Amino acid sequence: MNHGPESVQIRDGDITVSIATSFGNIACSMIAGGREWLWKPAATVEQWRALRKLGGVPMLSPWANRLNQDAFYANGKQYLLNSELGNLRRDSNQLPIHGLVLFTDCWSVIRRDTGSVTSRLEFWRHPDWMAQFPFAHSLEVTHRLSGGSLEIETTAENLSEEPMPLSLGYHPYLQMADSPRDEWRVHIAARERVVLSDFNVPTGERKAWSADEISTLAGHALDDVFTSLTGQEFSAECASQRVSVRFGQKYPVAVVYAPAGGQFICFEPMTAQTNAFNLAHAGISADLQYIPPRGTWKESFWITPSLKT
Repeated sequence: MNHGPESVQIRDGDITVSIATSFGNIACSMIAGGREWLWKPAATVEQWRALRKLGGVPMLSPWANRLNQDAFYANGKQYLLNSELGNLRRDSNQLPIHGLVLFTDCWSVIRRDTGSVTSRLEFWRHPDWMAQFPFAHSLEVTHRLSGGSLEIETTAENLSEEPMPLSLGYHPYLQMADSPRDEWRVHIAARERVVLSDFNVPTGERKAWSADEISTLAGHALDDVFTSLTGQEFSAECASQRVSVRFGQKYPVAVVYAPAGGQFICFEPMTAQTNAFNLAHAGISADLQYIPPRGTWKESFWITPSLKT
């Protein structure tokens, strides 16, 4: 299925963003000041489609990051995942990761102008998705350029008759070309770091975090979950570039991913902690939100690139 062109471009001032509406609705390029600010694993969407690796700004839904088993809890009931359907993505430990819609071609463009585009995904129409996550819902995403920033606004509508647990997120891959990764200075705008198991799943423990614990990426390989966010921007900067991500209030959790040897950093807005469905069922605080029956949820985050003068 293909509901539109390979990609749609939006523009504002000297910023141009391309959204691959037929490939996960991923923001796949952000050119500002003549530089590319989004990292991707291949030069073209066609090549990227074959690789099926993460890059750009993909949505992770209906669960972001990992579940600790092939099942999840919601409203006191256990729902089993069916690996035979062939639509589960797994991490290196074979845990289900990043939901079901990562690279889908089922988004439809419903509104578009020079500086924005809105796409809709009707999750409830797809039996194989509903078999894994049986909460009828739809998603709308608006990519909007304004004031030097890319706003990504998401609306989730719960069409079912039970509260729907919400564990979606985004995974922006940000890059700066003028300095080696180890020289990038970072600001992690959080007060707590979530302690993870050897499988990168929260244990229920949190530790205090200070923004000055990391100054540059040198010597640090990050794949960490943070909560108690300060409301400030998450940012990375180098000699002549700075990129920041600001989270709306309904994104109370951040994952920061900057692996050793990678030439990118990810400041990931999350509606809940990793494995939140199952943590919450076990009585562990996981920042999990629910959308009431026939209710909606809406929130934005903003990516801002800038060149230093």
